[in-house]
Amino acid sequence: MHKSQLVDTLAEELKVSHQESALIVKAFFDTIADGLAEGERTEIRGLGSFRVKDYPGYSGRNPKTGVAIDVPPKRLPFFRVGRELRAVVASDKKPLKK
Repeated sequence: MHKSQLVDTLAEELKVSHQESALIVKAFFDTIADGLAEGERTEIRGLGSFRVKDYPGYSGRNPKTGVAIDVPPKRLPFFRVGRELRAVVASDKKPLKK
């Protein structure tokens, strides 16, 4: 599903305009992104949790030239799937719409 499909589905389910639905989706993703940028963990029950993982720097090699390079440390977003979502994906049943 793409973001635009999510916006369309939300507009249909809530019976709101496409613009309002797009604002809701944007606010949702922006809030998660802002929290991650500040190092916060976000948990959405039934879906999963988002957090930032810190990776240390290391010394690597350019595979083409063999020259040693230093790879700087980095912070990357990480998503861990929740139990309910894992069960829905693993089962043959379609999730029930409420």
